Amino acid sequence: MDEATGPRAGERRRDASATRRRILDAARDLFAERGYERATVRDIAEVAGSNQALLFRYFGSKQGLLAEVLARGGLEQVRATPPEELFETALRSMLTSSAAGTGDRSLEVYLRSVGRGEDAAGTLRELGEEYQRALASLSGAPDGALRADLAMAWLLGIGLMRTVVAREPLAGADPDEVCALVLTTLRHLWAAPPAPPGDV
Repeated sequence: MDEATGPRAGERRRDASATRRRILDAARDLFAERGYERATVRDIAEVAGSNQALLFRYFGSKQGLLAEVLARGGLEQVRATPPEELFETALRSMLTSSAAGTGDRSLEVYLRSVGRGEDAAGTLRELGEEYQRALASLSGAPDGALRADLAMAWLLGIGLMRTVVAREPLAGADPDEVCALVLTTLRHLWAAPPAPPGDV
Protein backbone atom coordinates (compact mmCIF):
# COMPACT_ATOMS: atom_id res chain seq x y z
CA MET A 1 0.00 0.00 0.00
CA ASP A 2 1.25 3.48 -0.86
CA GLU A 3 2.39 5.08 2.42
CA ALA A 4 1.31 8.51 1.22
CA THR A 5 -2.32 7.39 0.95
CA GLY A 6 -2.42 4.51 3.44
CA PRO A 7 -3.61 4.40 7.03
CA ARG A 8 -0.44 6.00 8.35
CA ALA A 9 -0.89 9.02 6.09
CA GLY A 10 -4.44 9.44 7.35
CA GLU A 11 -3.23 9.15 10.92
CA ARG A 12 -0.60 11.83 10.31
CA ARG A 13 -3.25 14.16 8.87
CA ARG A 14 -5.46 13.64 11.92
CA ASP A 15 -2.52 14.28 14.24
CA ALA A 16 -1.59 17.43 12.31
CA SER A 17 -5.18 18.68 12.46
CA ALA A 18 -5.39 18.04 16.22
CA THR A 19 -2.05 19.78 16.80
CA ARG A 20 -3.20 22.75 14.75
CA ARG A 21 -6.39 23.05 16.81
CA ARG A 22 -4.44 22.86 20.07
CA ILE A 23 -2.13 25.66 18.92
CA LEU A 24 -5.10 27.82 17.89
CA ASP A 25 -6.84 27.22 21.23
CA ALA A 26 -3.69 28.01 23.19
CA ALA A 27 -3.05 31.17 21.16
CA ARG A 28 -6.66 32.33 21.59
CA ASP A 29 -6.47 31.99 25.36
CA LEU A 30 -3.03 33.57 25.75
CA PHE A 31 -3.78 36.46 23.39
CA ALA A 32 -7.00 37.13 25.34
CA GLU A 33 -5.32 36.92 28.74
CA ARG A 34 -1.96 38.57 28.10
CA GLY A 35 -2.33 40.55 24.91
CA TYR A 36 -0.49 39.98 21.65
CA GLU A 37 2.88 41.34 22.75
CA ARG A 38 3.17 39.38 26.00
CA ALA A 39 1.92 36.06 24.62
CA THR A 40 5.16 34.57 23.33
CA VAL A 41 5.45 31.90 20.66
CA ARG A 42 7.33 29.74 23.16
CA ASP A 43 4.48 29.98 25.69
CA ILE A 44 1.81 29.26 23.07
CA ALA A 45 3.66 26.16 21.88
CA GLU A 46 4.19 24.98 25.46
CA VAL A 47 0.51 25.36 26.40
CA ALA A 48 -0.45 23.53 23.21
CA GLY A 49 1.93 20.66 24.03
CA SER A 50 3.71 21.33 20.76
CA ASN A 51 6.87 23.13 19.64
CA GLN A 52 7.71 26.42 17.97
CA ALA A 53 8.81 24.75 14.74
CA LEU A 54 5.33 23.28 14.18
CA LEU A 55 3.69 26.60 15.03
CA PHE A 56 5.72 28.36 12.35
CA ARG A 57 5.14 25.51 9.93
CA TYR A 58 1.35 25.72 10.25
CA PHE A 59 0.89 29.49 10.61
CA GLY A 60 4.04 31.11 9.22
CA SER A 61 4.42 33.68 11.97
CA LYS A 62 2.96 34.89 15.22
CA GLN A 63 0.99 37.50 13.28
CA GLY A 64 -0.33 34.83 10.94
CA LEU A 65 -1.45 32.84 13.98
CA LEU A 66 -3.26 35.90 15.36
CA ALA A 67 -5.04 36.41 12.05
CA GLU A 68 -6.27 32.81 12.02
CA VAL A 69 -7.43 32.96 15.65
CA LEU A 70 -9.54 36.01 14.79
CA ALA A 71 -10.86 34.47 11.59
CA ARG A 72 -11.85 31.24 13.30
CA GLY A 73 -13.59 32.93 16.23
CA GLY A 74 -14.98 36.33 15.30
CA LEU A 75 -15.71 35.81 11.62
CA GLU A 76 -17.38 32.46 12.21
CA GLN A 77 -19.57 33.99 14.90
CA VAL A 78 -20.75 36.96 12.86
CA ARG A 79 -21.45 34.82 9.77
CA ALA A 80 -23.34 32.15 11.69
CA THR A 81 -25.50 34.48 13.82
CA PRO A 82 -28.70 36.21 12.64
CA PRO A 83 -28.19 40.02 12.70
CA GLU A 84 -30.93 40.53 15.30
CA GLU A 85 -29.10 38.18 17.68
CA LEU A 86 -25.54 39.26 16.91
CA PHE A 87 -25.03 42.06 19.44
CA GLU A 88 -26.46 40.06 22.33
CA THR A 89 -24.55 36.93 21.30
CA ALA A 90 -21.27 38.85 21.10
CA LEU A 91 -21.89 40.72 24.36
CA ARG A 92 -22.96 37.66 26.32
CA SER A 93 -20.10 35.62 24.90
CA MET A 94 -17.60 38.28 25.92
CA LEU A 95 -19.07 38.68 29.41
CA THR A 96 -19.22 34.96 30.16
CA SER A 97 -15.91 34.00 28.56
CA SER A 98 -14.06 36.71 30.46
CA ALA A 99 -15.53 35.40 33.71
CA ALA A 100 -14.81 31.74 32.97
CA GLY A 101 -11.65 32.18 30.90
CA THR A 102 -13.05 29.81 28.27
CA GLY A 103 -15.29 29.78 25.22
CA ASP A 104 -15.32 32.24 22.33
CA ARG A 105 -12.84 34.94 23.29
CA SER A 106 -12.48 36.56 19.87
CA LEU A 107 -13.56 40.04 21.04
CA GLU A 108 -11.05 39.92 23.89
CA VAL A 109 -8.37 39.00 21.37
CA TYR A 110 -9.61 41.79 19.08
CA LEU A 111 -9.36 44.37 21.86
CA ARG A 112 -5.78 43.42 22.65
CA SER A 113 -4.66 43.06 19.04
CA VAL A 114 -5.77 46.14 17.10
CA GLY A 115 -2.78 47.57 15.24
CA ARG A 116 -0.66 44.45 15.72
CA GLY A 117 1.03 43.72 12.42
CA GLU A 118 0.03 43.70 8.78
CA ASP A 119 -0.95 40.02 8.68
CA ALA A 120 -3.65 40.57 11.29
CA ALA A 121 -4.74 44.02 10.08
CA GLY A 122 -6.80 42.66 7.17
CA THR A 123 -8.64 40.19 9.38
CA LEU A 124 -9.29 42.83 12.04
CA ARG A 125 -10.66 45.20 9.39
CA GLU A 126 -12.78 42.46 7.83
CA LEU A 127 -14.19 41.48 11.22
CA GLY A 128 -15.19 45.07 11.98
CA GLU A 129 -16.79 45.49 8.55
CA GLU A 130 -18.78 42.25 8.88
CA TYR A 131 -20.15 43.34 12.27
CA GLN A 132 -21.00 46.76 10.87
CA ARG A 133 -22.89 45.35 7.87
CA ALA A 134 -24.90 42.95 10.01
CA LEU A 135 -25.81 45.52 12.66
CA ALA A 136 -26.53 48.29 10.14
CA SER A 137 -29.36 46.21 8.71
CA LEU A 138 -31.29 46.29 11.98
CA SER A 139 -32.56 49.87 11.92
CA GLY A 140 -33.31 50.22 8.21
CA ALA A 141 -32.41 53.90 8.59
CA PRO A 142 -30.15 55.79 6.15
CA ASP A 143 -27.65 56.26 8.97
CA GLY A 144 -27.61 52.53 9.78
CA ALA A 145 -23.82 52.31 9.41
CA LEU A 146 -23.38 55.07 11.98
CA ARG A 147 -25.72 53.31 14.41
CA ALA A 148 -23.82 50.07 13.87
CA ASP A 149 -20.52 51.80 14.63
CA LEU A 150 -21.98 53.33 17.80
CA ALA A 151 -23.20 49.90 18.91
CA MET A 152 -19.78 48.38 18.17
CA ALA A 153 -18.04 51.17 20.05
CA TRP A 154 -20.21 50.46 23.08
CA LEU A 155 -19.62 46.71 22.83
CA LEU A 156 -15.85 47.11 22.59
CA GLY A 157 -15.84 49.73 25.32
CA ILE A 158 -17.62 47.32 27.65
CA GLY A 159 -15.08 44.67 26.75
CA LEU A 160 -12.19 47.06 27.37
CA MET A 161 -13.47 48.09 30.79
CA ARG A 162 -14.33 44.54 31.86
CA THR A 163 -11.49 42.44 30.47
CA VAL A 164 -8.53 44.77 29.93
CA VAL A 165 -8.92 47.52 32.55
CA ALA A 166 -10.88 45.21 34.90
CA ARG A 167 -12.71 48.17 36.40
CA GLU A 168 -15.28 47.44 39.10
CA PRO A 169 -18.19 47.14 39.34
CA LEU A 170 -18.35 46.19 35.65
CA ALA A 171 -15.53 43.64 35.86
CA GLY A 172 -17.42 41.56 38.42
CA ALA A 173 -20.97 42.29 37.31
CA ASP A 174 -23.39 39.48 36.53
CA PRO A 175 -23.58 38.94 32.74
CA ASP A 176 -27.42 38.77 32.81
CA GLU A 177 -27.64 42.11 34.60
CA VAL A 178 -25.24 43.79 32.16
CA CYS A 179 -27.08 42.34 29.15
CA ALA A 180 -30.47 43.49 30.45
CA LEU A 181 -29.27 47.07 30.97
CA VAL A 182 -27.38 47.32 27.69
CA LEU A 183 -30.00 45.67 25.45
CA THR A 184 -32.84 47.79 26.84
CA THR A 185 -30.92 50.94 25.94
CA LEU A 186 -29.73 49.59 22.60
CA ARG A 187 -33.30 49.09 21.38
CA HIS A 188 -33.69 52.89 21.39
CA LEU A 189 -30.67 53.20 19.08
CA TRP A 190 -32.22 50.88 16.48
CA ALA A 191 -35.67 52.51 16.74
CA ALA A 192 -34.70 56.19 16.89
CA PRO A 193 -35.63 58.26 13.78
CA PRO A 194 -32.74 59.27 11.53
CA ALA A 195 -30.97 62.47 12.45
CA PRO A 196 -31.90 65.46 10.24
CA PRO A 197 -29.36 66.23 7.48
CA GLY A 198 -26.46 68.24 8.82
CA ASP A 199 -26.95 67.00 12.38
CA VAL A 200 -25.02 63.75 11.91
